[in-house]
Amino acid sequence: MEDNRQFVEDFSKAQMDLCLANSTIDPELFQVYGVKRGLRDKNGAGVLAGLTNISLIQSKKEVDGKMVPCDGRLLYRGYDINDLVKGFLDPSNEHFGFEEISYLLLFGKLPGTQELRDFHEALTKSSFLPTNFVRDVIMKAPGKDIMNSITKSVLTLASYDDQAADNSLPNVLRQCMMLISVFPMLAVYGYHAYNHYECDDSLYIHRPDPELATAENLLRMLRPDMKYTALEARVLDLALVLHMEHGGGNNSTFTTRVTTSAGSDTYSVIAAALSSLKGPKHGGANIKVVEMMTDMKEHLKDWKDQDAVQDYLVKLLHKEAFDQKGLIYGMGHAVYSISDPRARIFKGFVEKLAREKHREEDFALYSMVETLAPKIIAGERAIYKGVSANVDFYSGFVYSMLDIPTELFTPIFAIARIVGWSAHRMEELINVDKIIRPAYQSLLPFEAKPYAPIRDR
Repeated sequence: MEDNRQFVEDFSKAQMDLCLANSTIDPELFQVYGVKRGLRDKNGAGVLAGLTNISLIQSKKEVDGKMVPCDGRLLYRGYDINDLVKGFLDPSNEHFGFEEISYLLLFGKLPGTQELRDFHEALTKSSFLPTNFVRDVIMKAPGKDIMNSITKSVLTLASYDDQAADNSLPNVLRQCMMLISVFPMLAVYGYHAYNHYECDDSLYIHRPDPELATAENLLRMLRPDMKYTALEARVLDLALVLHMEHGGGNNSTFTTRVTTSAGSDTYSVIAAALSSLKGPKHGGANIKVVEMMTDMKEHLKDWKDQDAVQDYLVKLLHKEAFDQKGLIYGMGHAVYSISDPRARIFKGFVEKLAREKHREEDFALYSMVETLAPKIIAGERAIYKGVSANVDFYSGFVYSMLDIPTELFTPIFAIARIVGWSAHRMEELINVDKIIRPAYQSLLPFEAKPYAPIRDR
């Protein structure tokens, strides 16, 4: 078996020159043909590919007939994310936001008390995995990549659904609600399987409590003693709400739309979205932030020395520090320029959690980097819009304070974002009956090459 693999690896390396020679395209040709690389124009704005009522992202406003950058805004179904967060965190009526905002995104209205109660019950009654599924699927061939584990589990769940291929709206909604409810189990159990079989640690499989909210159950299932503080659960709940939805143009949601438009079943659609989200350019950014900050602390004698921090950030941009990619992770966003509203909301709760966890020095360093980095980037790079901290700048720090392993950072993103994916899948099915099929300009000549028999080549 090992010899076979070595042969294939050697063959692949030997053929790589052919791949490069015959697949490399002159970058100037993208300009010649007016190709919007990455489906973005020269200013980074996305190509208009569809319409949606699910969310709105604003980063510019019109002033004197010109579009100028403004503080970022995020609206879910027409409601400002700031108002929604204030609503479920209001001390006079405090409740967890994940279930309420999931209802809003799926159905387009804020639920009343009984509607929310019924929805929570429906999710609870959906949160059961088939008999022996944990043993036979999740614990079989465990690995460090929990996103792959979740994707495998999602595709396998299709085998247990006798209506897997039924794309009628009621059935799709049922499937989406089931997946929303079981994602925390798929993620946490996948991690525990890896941690036990690959890392030789103890194995814990805790059942979710039907009386608890999603954030509470996530912490309950993850921790050996099933214990957590009220603040921990509230901050995790907030993180889930802030990551739940972000327009139809982000990579994984667009993948959801594209795969839905092909007529694929819900399990295949969500598996495709998961595969998109796991990419380090999409869902893995918060891990890079934590790794970058860890490297910074290892190379700085005094975290409070602003000049030293500034020097390190400059080295990052010059590809002289950390991973030599020339990036300050957690800074900048494809849409937002002056500010990411999610990062602003998050920061206040991050500070509270840092105090509870006695991580004030870490928080001070994050705050310093948030202040310094945009100025340094503006001075070092020619940028077409402003740069600010995005939500991923703080989310990894939060997860580390919650003792969530890095292997679960992106899966937690998925636990939140599947709600948005589900809403977009439903919207695509309701409104569009046409497969998404963009065009690619072929560079091949119209005249075919002369074919030579294999003996003459």
